[in-house]
Amino acid sequence: MRSLHEATRQTSEATRQTSSDGFILVAVLWIIAALAILASIFSVYLANTAVFLALNDNTIQSEALVSAALELTAYQVSAPKPAANLPAPPPRGDANVPPPPTRGDFSFRLGRANVAVSFISEAARIDLNAASNELLVNLFMRLGAQRQEAQLYAERIEGWTTKPRPRSNFATQDDEEALYRASGRSYSPRGGPFAHIDELSLVMDLPPAIIERAKPFLTVYSGKPQIDILDAAPEVLASTPGITPNMLSALAEARRTAADPQSLQGVLGVLSSVATIEGGDTYRVQVRIRYDNGRQEASEVVILTGLQDRPYRVLYWRDSFDAPSIPTQPIQQPPLRPR
Repeated sequence: MRSLHEATRQTSEATRQTSSDGFILVAVLWIIAALAILASIFSVYLANTAVFLALNDNTIQSEALVSAALELTAYQVSAPKPAANLPAPPPRGDANVPPPPTRGDFSFRLGRANVAVSFISEAARIDLNAASNELLVNLFMRLGAQRQEAQLYAERIEGWTTKPRPRSNFATQDDEEALYRASGRSYSPRGGPFAHIDELSLVMDLPPAIIERAKPFLTVYSGKPQIDILDAAPEVLASTPGITPNMLSALAEARRTAADPQSLQGVLGVLSSVATIEGGDTYRVQVRIRYDNGRQEASEVVILTGLQDRPYRVLYWRDSFDAPSIPTQPIQQPPLRPR
């Protein structure tokens, strides 16, 4: 009997040991599975982090290359600063000092990338905040609008930038602000200068199509009522109030032969209030980057030069643009649209 009891006890203990071993095995398997999942998650995290860091590194590289291009552009268009013990250089208007270039292009290689740079005076565009009403009307007509439509567009632009005031051909309460309220808009005119060209989309009565056609010829950064007639696009030149076909021919010839700008004094004498051959201190810079691995980047930046405390200041920066290169060939005379 004792032997039977001993055998039963041993069998019971063996069963309990087997159950305990099985439970431990299951727990170990669960732990291994959890570790495998954590390892998978961690590997995905590492992969995503590597991709993010690579993209971030590409962005940093591109920004550094664009900044280098801007530094070189500012160097080319700015007068050299004298040493501390030397007298200051003559002012830009001095007849003995050549004026800074209004346009140009150059290229350089840095790191593992080739960089092509083009720059042009922002005065080659029409400044929305400084242009005359007649200049804007002429531009809209060149872009396909009828005179009555063009006058309406220019009037709305003027109404956007000036403080609300009664309109002469409406009752007192029908001022510019009231027109916006009557059209169902939830905002009023700015009553001040445009902050950006895209703000045109907020101006009432301006069709989106005409805005898109006008944008390449407009700016808010030059601050000049005059147009740089040596660098302006044909559409801008032909919109200049008072310009004639003979003047356009003279400008086209001067561009083609790279003639001395002083030879255009006759043209400037007639158009002195709206035209100039000086570019000013604001430039639009286009930077195109081609990396050795085939990747390409492009940026368009507007900079202000001629500062005392720094080489330049960025006024506008846009990446990944598809704008065409700045033309380097002489611009042909555009046909005049009958009025």
